Amino acid sequence: MPRNQYKKIADFLADESFQHWVRFKDNTHGWEEWTVEHPQRAKLVQQARLWILSMRVSEADVPQEETQASLEATWEKIRHWEAIDSPKIRFWNNGWWQGVAAVLVLGIALGWFYKRQTSSTKTLISYTDLIKENANGLIEQANNTDRPQLITLSDGSSVLLQPDSKLSYPKSFDPTQRKVYLSGEAFFEISKNPQRPFLVFANEIVTKVIGTSFRVRAYSDQPNVEVVVRTGKVSVSSNQQVATTKEQGVLLLPNQAVRFIRQSLAFEEITNLVVSEPIAQTQTTIEQLSFEFTDIPVAQILHTLEQAYLVEVDFPREVLKDCYLTTSLSDQPLPEKLKIICESLGNNTRYEMNGNHITIISNGCN
Repeated sequence: MPRNQYKKIADFLADESFQHWVRFKDNTHGWEEWTVEHPQRAKLVQQARLWILSMRVSEADVPQEETQASLEATWEKIRHWEAIDSPKIRFWNNGWWQGVAAVLVLGIALGWFYKRQTSSTKTLISYTDLIKENANGLIEQANNTDRPQLITLSDGSSVLLQPDSKLSYPKSFDPTQRKVYLSGEAFFEISKNPQRPFLVFANEIVTKVIGTSFRVRAYSDQPNVEVVVRTGKVSVSSNQQVATTKEQGVLLLPNQAVRFIRQSLAFEEITNLVVSEPIAQTQTTIEQLSFEFTDIPVAQILHTLEQAYLVEVDFPREVLKDCYLTTSLSDQPLPEKLKIICESLGNNTRYEMNGNHITIISNGCN
């Protein structure tokens, strides 16, 4: 049946090209363009995608003998119905039964995989568990105040740690990769380094990035873990996926989010950040501000940084009062933002950073 006639979730699940598009981002058959051109089927497409993504089963996960038994049982049912089917209605000829067969087999495989996953990994993973396994050389910073705290990591990445949250990180990162461990909520701006991926471990999930900004909400006493991307691209996987496979995980682009349901160990795509709770309610100031500046006074730019990072910036106001900048600071951690501003001003302009206090030293702008 042509996909233009698909009216049920089962129609999409029975289509191998649709499965490949969802699971492997294979757009050979133009599913991305087709979805845009047929918005009236967007809800069905979304529901079918969520079912496949939440289970993420592959053929290798199901034993061959179990797959064969499922197939034989399915074909037996089909032959039975064909035998009693009216000559006037031949469902098999129009492809209906092929779709049913495909969905039955896929459903059996997904059910087997889900049962295996939940029975073997039902134990929830906490921040404490993660730290025990990786305690050597880690620094832990806990935010016991009522306002976010700024943490600058050794690679220049910046983290805004929310109240009642903790972050553990090494004094210096490993030469091949960068790992931190989060309990609670934090907004990350990662220094770009394609050779050293940045991994945020939070309960049962791992968020992998190269350079981007995103928020992770992972409280141990909450049923879900959420990741929201502001800029760049991240891959979100379960701890088990990272440990046992090379699967890329759920890919998120700017203004996209995903929720990991801890009880069922399944991912759920968040389609509307505006109405989704608690994401919309917990949006931080830094996520609301724009860092695109066109002929803006330097004093105003520095004030924006104070609002975003809750820092105090001292600078020679008289010297810089007539200085204006046009620059983009949207996808940079705080140290890189400050570096770009100083280099743009020239005249031996530099900055010094001591915790939440920043001092700009400058002789004026070029």
